[in-house]
Amino acid sequence: MTEIGDEAFLGCDSLTSVEIPDSVTVIEFDAFNWCTSLTSVEIPDSVTQIGTRAFKGCTSLTSIEIPDSVTEIGDGAFYECTSLTSIEIPDSVTSIGENAFVGCSSLRTIEIPKGLTIDNSGIPKGCKVIRR
Repeated sequence: MTEIGDEAFLGCDSLTSVEIPDSVTVIEFDAFNWCTSLTSVEIPDSVTQIGTRAFKGCTSLTSIEIPDSVTEIGDGAFYECTSLTSIEIPDSVTSIGENAFVGCSSLRTIEIPKGLTIDNSGIPKGCKVIRR
């Protein structure tokens, strides 16, 4: 298995944790959309892309570690992850889609590489963007 396909776990509201296999390189469109009980996700170093709305509406997700292998985060990837408090974007990321963090009302800090452009309309009020 090399990808978590489109809508693979869409609406699985009983899913609480996920350990993605090392063979996976892409988390596709809406893969974990509205998995409202999801609190823990382990993304391996093999993943290079987090697709559009991949974790949209994962309202119990408090943190997520994005590995250095990821180069692209899709539009609305973490849209309405209301319990997410902080996120660090690794230097390997060259693209963050529009509205990636819209509705992440608990998000207080986003750390991003200095040269990376991020759509400010997708940054929640009160959230500090730290460029490193």
